[in-house]
Amino acid sequence: MRKIYQNILDAIASKRKLLAVLIDPDKMDIEKVSDFMAKVNTSIVTHIFVGGSVVEENDTAILVSKIKKLTTLPVIVFPGDVSQITEQADAILFLSLISGRQSEYLIGKHVKAVSKLRQIDLEVIPTGYILIENGKQTAVERVTGTQPMSRNNIPLVVDTALAGEFLGKKLIYLEAGSGATHPIDDIMISEVKKAIQIPLIVGGGIRSKAQLQTAYNSGADIIVIGTAFEDDESFFNELV
Repeated sequence: MRKIYQNILDAIASKRKLLAVLIDPDKMDIEKVSDFMAKVNTSIVTHIFVGGSVVEENDTAILVSKIKKLTTLPVIVFPGDVSQITEQADAILFLSLISGRQSEYLIGKHVKAVSKLRQIDLEVIPTGYILIENGKQTAVERVTGTQPMSRNNIPLVVDTALAGEFLGKKLIYLEAGSGATHPIDDIMISEVKKAIQIPLIVGGGIRSKAQLQTAYNSGADIIVIGTAFEDDESFFNELV
């Protein structure tokens, strides 16, 4: 499977909304993966994202290998560091933290990743990553040393997203962060979606089917849910 991005475009063209579950290798007990994936496979989840801000060496590869044996859904690396790149996956979101001004996360890490990526068959999807304040500090802030963008400055967020598209990004990812107190505001989602021509991913703070539907109605093409499933796996029952 090496046509992940085209499949996303095809789904959007057919008005089909997509849902990704984010699995953090640092939080997922490998012994519980089988049960977790059984629930994923009976839900409306369409993609598996694997990654985290701080992950031990080889943990991502081990987890992705296990997941691939348990599902036919596409598995995409959502990396917090170069060490999380693994050829076991189908694709990687090549994240550029365009909400920040830390050069290491705008281009530095990417250059370091190339020597590994050029040796493996992994679909690379350039992604503009925009961190939005959510009411508490996130792991992304701590690790990258960057500040999130204000929830109240929607015009600047829109301009940042469009700048990402102009730079050649194929996806824009609005992120409130793991365990966010507040999800991304529906007006922000709507304004960003109206401005860009590429698919929009929204993640962070979504804990109910109602919030999920609001984000879709506002223009999100792909929604990412992580903490809600980690804290309450019964949430899957709402999404069967």
